[in-house]
Amino acid sequence: MNQIHNRTDQLDLNLLKVFEAVYREQNLSRAAQSLYLTPSAVSHALARLRQQFGDPLFVRDGRRMSPTPACQRIAPLLTDALSRLRELLQQWDRFDPAQARQGFRIGMPDATETALLPALAQALHAQAPGATLASVAVARRELGRELAAGQVDLAIDVALPISEPVRHQPLFQDGFCVVMRAGHGLAKRLSLKQYLQARHVAVSTRASGQVIEDIALLNLGLQRPIALRCQNYHSACEVVAQSDALLTMPAGLAGRIIGRSRLSRVAVPFALPAAQLHLYWHANSEFDPANRWLREVVVGVCERGLFG
Repeated sequence: MNQIHNRTDQLDLNLLKVFEAVYREQNLSRAAQSLYLTPSAVSHALARLRQQFGDPLFVRDGRRMSPTPACQRIAPLLTDALSRLRELLQQWDRFDPAQARQGFRIGMPDATETALLPALAQALHAQAPGATLASVAVARRELGRELAAGQVDLAIDVALPISEPVRHQPLFQDGFCVVMRAGHGLAKRLSLKQYLQARHVAVSTRASGQVIEDIALLNLGLQRPIALRCQNYHSACEVVAQSDALLTMPAGLAGRIIGRSRLSRVAVPFALPAAQLHLYWHANSEFDPANRWLREVVVGVCERGLFG
């Protein structure tokens, strides 16, 4: 076993090109010409290979170099492996989506998944039918580590305090609206006073802490009563559909949900900045053709507004 390990650990891979050429040509001079080497250089390399493998590999038969039984046994496997390695290296800086069998992982929050994933999955299938896509949750404090480790290829989230080697670009902005059950007394007109007096549902994956609309209200010196806190907008919409509570949520996502539920929406009665979604990737993936292609797909879907 140690002898096998020594063979592989100490092997100069350039020698395998000489082995391949001599096996193919079965003549030292022709092998040297195909490699643009001198015959003496090929002879020296062949001597090193013989020492490495403990076998003559080739024996002279007139001008012909005939492979030994051991060489004959291993040569087809070795030359095939070299051919596949060359093919792989030639594709190093190329990516053909139509031929891809790659699995991609994108980190995104629940709300972004609902709004973006259907159109993204459709675009991916159209361009790379053999590829697969997984949407996964990524804790914001772990975003840089998971991108660096290759746990996710990309991430989509709100603007975060991120620095190199994580890179990012804006994708799209989504404003907010107030959602309530159909027939709610405030469905036609909602004033700031009515908003502040109503009961609210807040959505956050965190156990505590303020959500974006409460931060905006605090900046105005205002507060609203939170009756329920839940983890995703689907659950929140079910709650408000069966109560008088209000839900402030991204307008694009609301458009998708309201179309198939018993809900109405109105404008937010105070200045609430739109949420800006960013695309994140690691600097190590900047020039990777597959990652670059996936980024272009995500950006294209967002630019065409297919998530709305």
